[in-house]
Amino acid sequence: MYRYDEFDASFVSQRTEQFKDQVRRRLAGELSEDEFKPLRLMNGLYLQLHAYMLRVAIPYGTLNSRQMRKLAYIARTYDKGYGHFTTRQNIQFNWPKLEDTPKILEELAEVEMHAIQTSGNCIRNVTADHFAGAAADEIADPRPYAEILRQWSSLHPEFSFLPRKFKIAITGAPNDRAAVQVHDIGLQLTRNDAGETGFVVFVGGGLGRTPMIGRKVRDFLPEEDLLAYSEAILRVYNRYGRRDNKYKARIKILVHETGLEELKADIEQEFEKIRFGVLRLPEEEVRRIEAYFAPPPLEVGAATSAAVEARRASDAGFAQFAAHNLNPHRVPGYTSVTLSMKPIGGIPGDASDAQMDVMADLAEQYGHDEIRISHEQNVILPHVKLDDLPALYDELVAAGIAEGNAGLITDIIACPGMDFCALATARSIPVAQRISERFGAAERQAEIGELKIKISGCINACGHHHVGHIGILGLEKKGEEFYQVTLGGSANENTSIGEIVGRGFSSEEVVDAIEKLVDTYLGLRSGKEETFLDAYRRLGEAPFKEALYGAA
Repeated sequence: MYRYDEFDASFVSQRTEQFKDQVRRRLAGELSEDEFKPLRLMNGLYLQLHAYMLRVAIPYGTLNSRQMRKLAYIARTYDKGYGHFTTRQNIQFNWPKLEDTPKILEELAEVEMHAIQTSGNCIRNVTADHFAGAAADEIADPRPYAEILRQWSSLHPEFSFLPRKFKIAITGAPNDRAAVQVHDIGLQLTRNDAGETGFVVFVGGGLGRTPMIGRKVRDFLPEEDLLAYSEAILRVYNRYGRRDNKYKARIKILVHETGLEELKADIEQEFEKIRFGVLRLPEEEVRRIEAYFAPPPLEVGAATSAAVEARRASDAGFAQFAAHNLNPHRVPGYTSVTLSMKPIGGIPGDASDAQMDVMADLAEQYGHDEIRISHEQNVILPHVKLDDLPALYDELVAAGIAEGNAGLITDIIACPGMDFCALATARSIPVAQRISERFGAAERQAEIGELKIKISGCINACGHHHVGHIGILGLEKKGEEFYQVTLGGSANENTSIGEIVGRGFSSEEVVDAIEKLVDTYLGLRSGKEETFLDAYRRLGEAPFKEALYGAA
């Protein structure tokens, strides 16, 4: 993985010292909250309902055991003993004291981490496929390109005050696990007929108040043009993006109001001005960055493991875990393991300090010291030997993170909602917990199969509800919480925005409503292999709407 160079270390240290003085001035009353707000946001510090919240960057979701142990230490020392993994592959601490935040940033800098550009109208943390560098279907590891984008975008003088926040995601496989089509810029690695590496480029995706799927602007962008083309897109957005209305300030609105062809022409014109300048990527520089992401030394072994098969036959819990929490690895004899942060009845995405310490230990013992955070709020050990899986599983059971539910109905994405967030209009966590408990039986989950439920506590859609197979949006109505249901969303290579099926449900009604949808699917699917999403796309909304509201 990438290691800080001398510039990185100096730059993070200087920013930490600057913020220490800004906090001192705020505590001394020399800065008002309004004056302090833009300064703290530049350092990932939010003011939530009950306390400050610090959002820490985990670039492209990759970290090592030393860094995970530091996060555990921060949770234990400066918070309430836990952290929350987010849909941008970051971690949030919900209870730091303002006077402690400079020290937290110093602690993070010790392990090459920071909170810069995790908030504000700038280019946010670049995200990537959480199985990057390991997945069997991968064309190329996207992380070197994500790191190049990180270096280019960090404190970019032209893009520090954009019309609105800007998000980039990149995937290295044809099976999109990074939700690239719902980002401001989405990049999918590809190869042309000559075998050259490049990118399919999408622009203008996003969720929130006005969900839109990104539009393709390039079928093949050569590797050497990655930065120049990205800069051209940002320049066009910075020049023409709306600043009079924050709800219409994202690039997706610019694409919609300008029209794709005109916007493409503007981007190409800007690109031609700069493509042969300093932003052109020399091949040797790409290869230099790639060397930081060289795969660990893996022993090529058999594609299956006798130890795994024997344990499957004798242990139902292990069998469920192996069926759902493993992803095919490019090297025979290895697998990528998802550690579910979604225990039945638990808070999606939360991990205790003790669990983080355990994950760090397991990464060292079984995973070549690599850890990934997924945008689905889970943790990944990308390089695990199949023969080690039974022993790893036993340690996960002891730590309470062995739930075999990745991709199933209880693997719910949820934002913190009104329990923490000052923008939320309803709670997300209790609804997620109750759905998880309702469907928690292993047999029930196996019967239902793949089903992605995503919950947001407000229209900003931090829980990605628009692209859930079942999406749930919490709203306030006459002082009460109501939940709007959408169906048919997806964030993979066949991205779709879910459709609202009808009136919302009260907090007391919403879990029963989800059960009606599930039962309808089970009764109408063409066979066990047909997923909820496939069934919905085949049948349309009519039978599901009737199940919820009765015949029209």
